[in-house]
Amino acid sequence: MNVYDFDKTIFNPDSSKKFIFYCLKKKPYVVYRLPLAGVYFIKYKLGLCEKDRMKEKLFSIIRHFQPLDKYVHDFWSKNMDGFSKYYLAQKRPDDVIISASPSFLLRDICKELGIGTLIASEADEKTGKWLRKNCYGAEKVVRYREIFGDAKIDEFYSDSLSDSPLAEIAEKAFVVDYETLTPWEEYKKQH
Repeated sequence: MNVYDFDKTIFNPDSSKKFIFYCLKKKPYVVYRLPLAGVYFIKYKLGLCEKDRMKEKLFSIIRHFQPLDKYVHDFWSKNMDGFSKYYLAQKRPDDVIISASPSFLLRDICKELGIGTLIASEADEKTGKWLRKNCYGAEKVVRYREIFGDAKIDEFYSDSLSDSPLAEIAEKAFVVDYETLTPWEEYKKQH
């Protein structure tokens, strides 16, 4: 099976950021919530709060966008052109997506694309509150093992070296820069 990160790997740009901006265009008055999210972003960058807490504050705007599935569906109907050509050409039904983006944002689009398994950050769909640790870095391996145990990853794809824990357990791994794929070890040597 092949495993992929989602944002900036099979979809460009970052879907979470793009969804937040999409929501703000739909209801601009919700912008009043952003200063609080900004405070938590600064705290996160200064090491004063966890990434999970910062993302929770950012996604708290979804309480203004209910029913959420309506907004998510509309968002994806307008953003299908963001999927990478390399991915669409090689996708398989047993593909696994592992993403730090919230599952409520990716669940339906993964089904529509015929992706077999989605593993993502879990957030309350009414409040944006994180329900589990952010699915990022080493946590992705934990989540993968919960579902697949020691099953082999044939190929792994990501835009970020923060996904090195998954790359290390794959037979082959590639860093993705839009449509350019570079073998993981070669990319590490260059950066």
